[in-house]
Amino acid sequence: MIEKNLYKKISGIYAITPDKKLDLNLAKQAIEQHQINILQYRHKTTDALIKLNEAKQLQQLCLRHNTLFIINDDINLAEKINADGVHLGKNDSSIQYARQRLGGNAIIGMSCYDDINLAKQAQDQGVNYVAFGALFPSSTKPNAINCSLDTITQAKQVLNIPIVGIGGVNFKNQQQAFDAGCDAVAMINALFQSAD
Repeated sequence: MIEKNLYKKISGIYAITPDKKLDLNLAKQAIEQHQINILQYRHKTTDALIKLNEAKQLQQLCLRHNTLFIINDDINLAEKINADGVHLGKNDSSIQYARQRLGGNAIIGMSCYDDINLAKQAQDQGVNYVAFGALFPSSTKPNAINCSLDTITQAKQVLNIPIVGIGGVNFKNQQQAFDAGCDAVAMINALFQSAD
């Protein structure tokens, strides 16, 4: 089973790369400036070679900074490079399948949108953290289901795994998410919008 100190790393800012060509310098800057404990690689390209290349570069960066490295949706890629884990959405592979492929030490996270029952089921099936959102209006997923901060507070009372808040979280509103009970907050644009 996963050690407790690993759960401590699912805290603070959970960085997610933007869905476009990797900017390694921007990723390095985000990790160093904001002490990122956990980073998710999310690039929906169908080019497996690009994904493999980018994931390997990010993985090296994460290793150097002692940052957990999670792959979005792609169990094959996570297995191939021996990433720290995978993040699943509602329509991705099952938790059991991911666990079978990646082993007992892999971190498996799951998007639960605004559904506490889904989160409880996921916890029972052995996920290591759940994500709720969108907490705030999000430019990345403008049509995302809205999840109220009250839902986070209620979820905190019934779950004993880390809760990640996602969707429109930035440096101005992150404290509201933490106050509601999030252990970590996911940021994409707030971290990776290059300062032009």
